[in-house]
Amino acid sequence: MNDYILFMHDDSDERSPFNSEASWNSYFAMLRASGRFSGGSSIGLGECVSRNGQPKPITSHLSGYIRVEAESLEGARRFLTGNPVIESGGTVEIRELPRS
Repeated sequence: MNDYILFMHDDSDERSPFNSEASWNSYFAMLRASGRFSGGSSIGLGECVSRNGQPKPITSHLSGYIRVEAESLEGARRFLTGNPVIESGGTVEIRELPRS
Protein backbone atom coordinates (compact mmCIF):
# COMPACT_ATOMS: atom_id res chain seq x y z
CA MET A 1 0.00 0.00 0.00
CA ASN A 2 1.29 3.46 -0.94
CA ASP A 3 0.61 6.87 0.59
CA TYR A 4 -0.72 9.67 -1.61
CA ILE A 5 -1.49 13.30 -1.00
CA LEU A 6 -4.26 15.08 -2.88
CA PHE A 7 -3.60 18.81 -3.15
CA MET A 8 -6.73 20.87 -3.73
CA HIS A 9 -6.21 23.95 -5.88
CA ASP A 10 -8.26 27.11 -5.35
CA ASP A 11 -9.65 27.18 -8.90
CA SER A 12 -13.09 25.66 -8.32
CA ASP A 13 -16.35 27.53 -8.81
CA GLU A 14 -17.28 28.73 -5.31
CA ARG A 15 -20.90 29.20 -6.41
CA SER A 16 -21.24 25.55 -7.44
CA PRO A 17 -23.78 23.54 -5.42
CA PHE A 18 -21.05 20.89 -5.07
CA ASN A 19 -18.83 23.35 -3.20
CA SER A 20 -20.82 23.29 0.04
CA GLU A 21 -20.30 22.14 3.60
CA ALA A 22 -22.78 19.30 3.03
CA SER A 23 -20.78 18.10 0.01
CA TRP A 24 -17.55 18.15 1.99
CA ASN A 25 -19.18 16.28 4.90
CA SER A 26 -20.48 13.61 2.53
CA TYR A 27 -17.12 13.31 0.79
CA PHE A 28 -15.21 12.95 4.08
CA ALA A 29 -17.72 10.35 5.29
CA MET A 30 -16.98 8.32 2.14
CA LEU A 31 -13.23 8.66 2.69
CA ARG A 32 -13.50 7.57 6.32
CA ALA A 33 -15.66 4.58 5.34
CA SER A 34 -12.97 3.46 2.88
CA GLY A 35 -10.55 2.84 5.75
CA ARG A 36 -7.80 4.48 3.66
CA PHE A 37 -8.19 8.09 4.77
CA SER A 38 -5.14 9.40 6.66
CA GLY A 39 -6.24 12.98 7.34
CA GLY A 40 -6.18 16.35 5.68
CA SER A 41 -6.72 20.03 6.21
CA SER A 42 -7.23 23.36 4.56
CA ILE A 43 -4.00 25.29 4.04
CA GLY A 44 -3.57 28.76 5.49
CA LEU A 45 -1.01 31.50 5.03
CA GLY A 46 2.68 30.76 5.33
CA GLU A 47 6.08 31.53 3.91
CA CYS A 48 8.95 29.96 2.01
CA VAL A 49 12.30 29.99 3.75
CA SER A 50 15.71 29.63 2.11
CA ARG A 51 19.15 29.48 3.65
CA ASN A 52 20.73 30.77 0.44
CA GLY A 53 19.37 33.84 -1.28
CA GLN A 54 15.85 35.04 -1.82
CA PRO A 55 13.15 32.42 -1.15
CA LYS A 56 10.50 31.82 -3.77
CA PRO A 57 6.94 32.96 -3.11
CA ILE A 58 4.57 30.44 -1.54
CA THR A 59 2.47 28.30 -3.84
CA SER A 60 -0.63 30.45 -3.58
CA HIS A 61 -3.06 28.25 -5.53
CA LEU A 62 -3.11 25.41 -2.96
CA SER A 63 -6.11 25.48 -0.64
CA GLY A 64 -5.99 22.11 1.12
CA TYR A 65 -4.77 18.54 1.16
CA ILE A 66 -5.99 15.02 1.87
CA ARG A 67 -3.84 11.95 2.58
CA VAL A 68 -5.01 8.54 1.41
CA GLU A 69 -3.61 5.04 1.04
CA ALA A 70 -3.93 3.28 -2.32
CA GLU A 71 -2.30 0.49 -4.31
CA SER A 72 -1.39 2.81 -7.19
CA LEU A 73 -1.84 6.27 -8.68
CA GLU A 74 -4.95 4.94 -10.42
CA GLY A 75 -6.26 3.76 -7.04
CA ALA A 76 -5.61 7.20 -5.54
CA ARG A 77 -7.46 8.79 -8.47
CA ARG A 78 -10.59 6.86 -7.46
CA PHE A 79 -10.74 8.98 -4.30
CA LEU A 80 -11.59 11.98 -6.49
CA THR A 81 -15.13 10.67 -7.01
CA GLY A 82 -17.36 13.12 -5.16
CA ASN A 83 -14.51 15.49 -4.32
CA PRO A 84 -16.13 18.96 -4.14
CA VAL A 85 -13.19 20.68 -5.84
CA ILE A 86 -13.33 18.32 -8.84
CA GLU A 87 -17.15 18.39 -8.91
CA SER A 88 -17.00 22.21 -8.95
CA GLY A 89 -14.67 22.29 -11.96
CA GLY A 90 -11.43 22.72 -10.04
CA THR A 91 -8.09 20.93 -9.96
CA VAL A 92 -6.71 18.30 -7.60
CA GLU A 93 -3.04 17.35 -7.83
CA ILE A 94 -2.18 13.78 -6.80
CA ARG A 95 1.33 13.03 -5.51
CA GLU A 96 2.82 9.82 -4.18
CA LEU A 97 4.60 10.09 -0.83
CA PRO A 98 7.57 7.74 -1.36
CA ARG A 99 8.88 5.76 1.55
CA SER A 100 12.57 6.36 1.94
